[in-house]
Amino acid sequence: MRALLVVNPAATTTSARTRDVLIHALASEMKLEVVTTEYRGHARDLGRQAAESDDIELVVALGGDGTVNEVVNGLLHNGPDLDRLPRLAVVPGGSTNVFARALGLPNDAVEATGALLDALREDRERAIGLGLAAGTPGTEDEAVPSRWFTFCAGLGFDAGVIGRVEQQRERGKRSTHALYLRQVARQFLDEPHRRHGTITLEQPGQDPVTDLVMSIICNTSPWTFLGNRPVYASPKASFDTGLDVLALNRMSTGAVARYATQLLTSSPERGPHGKHALSLHDLTDFTLHSKAPLPLQMDGDHLGLRTSVTFTGVRRALRVIV
Repeated sequence: MRALLVVNPAATTTSARTRDVLIHALASEMKLEVVTTEYRGHARDLGRQAAESDDIELVVALGGDGTVNEVVNGLLHNGPDLDRLPRLAVVPGGSTNVFARALGLPNDAVEATGALLDALREDRERAIGLGLAAGTPGTEDEAVPSRWFTFCAGLGFDAGVIGRVEQQRERGKRSTHALYLRQVARQFLDEPHRRHGTITLEQPGQDPVTDLVMSIICNTSPWTFLGNRPVYASPKASFDTGLDVLALNRMSTGAVARYATQLLTSSPERGPHGKHALSLHDLTDFTLHSKAPLPLQMDGDHLGLRTSVTFTGVRRALRVIV
């Protein structure tokens, strides 16, 4: 088997020595080409090259969720094709690794490599669904290119938090759970639309849902992790179904305290709920419009401000080694 290993040298939880050990282990089982990313978007370019090659059968992403997202977007540059495209494998190297853990992989890079090699020997794979987001036709965002996401997206509050965290990391701060929690508090205090939501959710054949303050789109469950604790925004979300949505139409101090507590105590059986929470399951197509530009994130990557985004749940989009 010929495989491409895409290595993010800035991955936060792997050292150069660890990466060398992992590369040696993978190279012992396949004909391996190793490329280290050198710029933002490089992993996407490498994924696209692999998709357009005639002989690469597998692409392994060694890094965090951002690296995985770039590789996926490169592989699917021309759309899904299960019979032709290389399969994807993931070795977690980031601080959270939501996608890899949602697939059931160990969070330790060495253990995950062992599990990956076992899966390859036993030819274990699954076809998973993915989310696709694009600028909505007829709006000022219609020219925004489409982008795939593997586990979640968000328009509004959570994307604002991620933007704040990225700013802190650019200033040299480490990506810790304490850093995220501080930015959640600051985003809440500075949130201008927390009492009067600007978001409208539209889906074919349904009445629009208006005045939403925040919206989280999940392609799988859990939504994220706090250390080893999984957090379930949409417990029914799955790689085997369409997209799920959790939206809130109020973010008063009391409402935030209530829903934050529900998130922290969420389980595969029960997520946030109440009169100010909207939960939708297994959606194929829907659009989020906002009266004011709001931050957008996908797979934990802040993508700037948007006023209208159309989401599509695409089943069986990519083959993944598990």
